[in-house]
Amino acid sequence: MEPPLVSRLPATVARTARMKIVSAIGPTVVAAGLIWAILQPYRVTLLHPRGQGFWWLVIEPPLLVAGAGVVFALLVARPLLADLEEHDAAAR
Repeated sequence: MEPPLVSRLPATVARTARMKIVSAIGPTVVAAGLIWAILQPYRVTLLHPRGQGFWWLVIEPPLLVAGAGVVFALLVARPLLADLEEHDAAAR
């Protein structure tokens, strides 16, 4: 008796489209912030901090966008993906 050639994919490999989209939002936002910082380097005053205070250097729009992407990926997407996996497992 031969083993079957096709086996079932584990739950971590067989992901739904919603899960792929949710997991891609954070890295996409981080990439957008970094691209924005590259395209408009004058917005990032860390590159030329002439007489600027601490908050002026830290609160930069491209850096905030990249930070929002990291926060979304860590604090929102991970629990949401866990809930989606539980929902998909319960639906089967």
